[in-house]
Amino acid sequence: MTPRYLSKPEARGLGMTSQRARDRMIERLRSEGGIRDERVLTAMRTVPRHQFMDEALASRAYEDTALPIGCGQTISQPWVVARMTEALIEHGLPARVLEVGTGSGYQAAVLASLGVETYSVERIEELLRAARRRFRHLGLNVRTRHDDGRAGWAEYAPYDGIIVTAGATALEPALFDQLAEGGTLVAPVGGGNGQRLLRWRRVAGELLQDDLGAVIFVPLLPGTL
Repeated sequence: MTPRYLSKPEARGLGMTSQRARDRMIERLRSEGGIRDERVLTAMRTVPRHQFMDEALASRAYEDTALPIGCGQTISQPWVVARMTEALIEHGLPARVLEVGTGSGYQAAVLASLGVETYSVERIEELLRAARRRFRHLGLNVRTRHDDGRAGWAEYAPYDGIIVTAGATALEPALFDQLAEGGTLVAPVGGGNGQRLLRWRRVAGELLQDDLGAVIFVPLLPGTL
């Protein structure tokens, strides 16, 4: 069955937002970005990134760059979304994932399009309202909450995957407490000396950590707006 968002003309796009532009993005991710997981590439080929930003920037949607979405926030560059998603599902597709930092909603949409039960927390109400409209418009089932996401969303824990889309000097212990056995947590961590994309896996009660390389994210801030 074709997902609802693929049947909409505005989702299919024209010119710089067309399926051809999306396909070129995927080829760059594969050939230059080193993304190998076909599940990730297929999800990013089908989710219309241009629907997750202002119309004035839509012609740049399939460039490999971060773009502003208002409120001092950005939509991550496609390579970062692909790499984080690939890292999250490398050891098995999680049934339930928590995202900390909804932002534009694009990362959550990619996860939902993979068939993952997706929960997302955003501290900025204006961004969350816009993301919710996009999810409804595209027929994507993402459960959202307006809250300070640093402590996760305990009500629906444990999660098989947790993905944090803003950089913190350290993660709250509550996030690790909400990670299921066998689960994976991916987050950018670091301070003034730079951020690293880190991955933790809970295996036999132990947290195993991998360093996936240098990244740059907006800061993970406390409170709500």
